[in-house]
Amino acid sequence: MHARDNVAHELEMSIDRAEPGHAIVSMTVTEEMTNGLDVCHGGLLFTLADTAMAHAANAGDERSFATTASIEWLLPARIGDRLVATSVVVAQRGRNTVHDITVTNVAGDTIALVRGHTLTVGGAVTEP
Repeated sequence: MHARDNVAHELEMSIDRAEPGHAIVSMTVTEEMTNGLDVCHGGLLFTLADTAMAHAANAGDERSFATTASIEWLLPARIGDRLVATSVVVAQRGRNTVHDITVTNVAGDTIALVRGHTLTVGGAVTEP
């Protein structure tokens, strides 16, 4: 899945761990990722968290898609910050799964909290 993810490659995201129900994805904030206030654009923080959720949801090689997600931005991320998004499954019922994703910096400060829901639709992830 990561090999075909153009956005993750463009943002130089690293998939540090991906197993069913748990994933860790990281990236370093570059100047191109900042907004007019010189902090990382909130949409890119969301993208990092969404990528971690996607890998946690699809690591079992059964296609799953996000259906909803919400984010709480807590602290700004700045140029040079290495950010780590950790996604864990907190509830599952049938084909519906709830994920909590925490985005932190290397100092351990929580930058953002995301709660997302995925729906498993079936079919292999590894198919082109």
